[in-house]
Amino acid sequence: MMRITLDQAEALARAALVASGAGAEMAAATARALAAAEAAGQAGHGLSRVPQYAAFLKNGRADGAATPRIVNERGGAVLVDARHGLAYPALAMAESEAAWRARAHGVAFAGVTNSHHSGAMGLPVARLARQGLVALAFTNSPAAMPVPGGRRPLMGTNPVAAAFPRRDASPLVIDMALSEVARGKIMVAAKEGRPIPEGWALDAEGRPTTDANAALSGAMLAMGGTKGALLAMVVELLCCALTGAAFGFEADSFFQDEGNRPRLGQALMVVDPGALAGSDAFAARIEAFVAAMAAEDGVRLPGSRRDALAARAAADGIEIPDALHARLTALATA
Repeated sequence: MMRITLDQAEALARAALVASGAGAEMAAATARALAAAEAAGQAGHGLSRVPQYAAFLKNGRADGAATPRIVNERGGAVLVDARHGLAYPALAMAESEAAWRARAHGVAFAGVTNSHHSGAMGLPVARLARQGLVALAFTNSPAAMPVPGGRRPLMGTNPVAAAFPRRDASPLVIDMALSEVARGKIMVAAKEGRPIPEGWALDAEGRPTTDANAALSGAMLAMGGTKGALLAMVVELLCCALTGAAFGFEADSFFQDEGNRPRLGQALMVVDPGALAGSDAFAARIEAFVAAMAAEDGVRLPGSRRDALAARAAADGIEIPDALHARLTALATA
C-alpha cells in the first residue's frame, strides 16, 4: 500500500482523466468527488473508478468535451443536461441550483439527464446539509435487479441518500444502494469459489441461486424483497420519467469498457426547514431524535464513521494499493 495526501490523490486522478480525454473542468470535478469518496472510506466510488472512467472516455461511452447546461426551469424546478459527459460537473451544477432555489422557494427539485455513473451520492447531500438544508439524492444505474415478480434485470441498484443538518454538529447522512448486498461481494465470492447466501441473487433463468458465478449472469435481489424492489422502482421513475433519462435496462453495464452512452438520471430534492416549522423548531426536533438514539448503547449516528475517516484522511492522507497507484500514474503520463 502507498500513502498519499488527498491533494496528491486529487491531482493524480485529475491528470489521468485529462490524459484520457476529459476537459479540465470535468476532470477537476470528477477528481474532487473521487478523492472525497476515498477519504470517507468509500473506495468503491473512489480512485479505483479512474481507470474505468478513462476507458469510457477513450471508447466514447463518455464525452470528455461535454459541458452541462440548464435545459428547462420553472421556479424551484430545474433540469440539467449532462450532455453525455461524466456526471460530476452536472451534479455540481444541480447541487448549486437546488440550494438557491430551495432558499428562494422553500423546496427545489434538480434533475440531471443524459448522465453517467455518479459515485457516492451521500457527498452532495452532506454538502447541502452543511448549508442548513435537508437534501435527498437519487440515481438510477444499469439494470441489475428485477421488478417485483420479474426475473430479468430492469432496474439498477438505485442508491438513495439523504442528509439532515444539525445544530453545531455534522449532519446525519444516510447513503445506501437498494440491492440486498453490494455486487462487489458477489464478485469476491465468485473469485474465491465460495457460495453466496440465498436471497442475494437469481441466476440467468430467474431462479434463486447460491452460486456466485450464476448470480453474476443473473440478477441482484432488492433488499427487503418486494418492498425494496418497489422503492427501487420509485427511484427509477423519479430519475428517468421526470428527466427524460434512460431507464436501467436501456443502459449497458458499467462492468464492460465498451457499450452505449448510458444516459442515466439523477435527482436532488432540497428543502429549506425555514419554510416549514422553522429552522429553530427543525433543529430542536433533530436534536431530540439524536438524543434518543444516543441514549441506547451501540447506536451509531448515520454518517459519523465517514466523517471520522474523512477527518483522519485530511490529516494523515490515504492508503491506496501500489498497483492502483501505478495504473493511475501510467494513465496520467500516457
